[in-house]
Amino acid sequence: MKLTNGERLITLMLCELYDKLDVVGEVDPDFLRTAIYTENEWSLAWKYPGIPFEPGEEPPELREVLDILEMWSFIESSYSELSEPDKASLLTKTHPFSTAPKFPGFDGNNESEYISISSILIDQLDRFQDFSGRDLNAHMPTLSTYRRMLAKFREVREGNWNLLDVDDLESILAERVHPENRL
Repeated sequence: MKLTNGERLITLMLCELYDKLDVVGEVDPDFLRTAIYTENEWSLAWKYPGIPFEPGEEPPELREVLDILEMWSFIESSYSELSEPDKASLLTKTHPFSTAPKFPGFDGNNESEYISISSILIDQLDRFQDFSGRDLNAHMPTLSTYRRMLAKFREVREGNWNLLDVDDLESILAERVHPENRL
């Protein structure tokens, strides 16, 4: 969904009226404001699937963000289910990363659209709740790393819907190291 400038202004004015009159309705004015101010109007159809919106254009980054969040969700869930010896072994093998794998977010300076989409998905649309409350700013570029990891993740998950085992995690997490810097 793409709103015109006039529709944005009218919507924001209606949100102010909702607030001023203490209207409690099915439509959340705070969500509408967030969707408009962050240019994530696509999320309106996701938040309110019962409203027959015309099919709209979604940002090209949305699919990639969904894939990255799904990958990290699997990584974190799978890691948490490993035995303590397997966790220790994995952390040894994925040196220099010596802590439990955790989704670090996206770069706030160069990947802000990705942070914005992630924030809407997690905080407003209640998707990927394992990441709720986290700072999504990695303070460093992450996309090239995530793209390498995603390629390996897709390869490992091909036809497999179970959690990842220690070898699968090792092969995916190894992609965090740039190929030019591998031993």
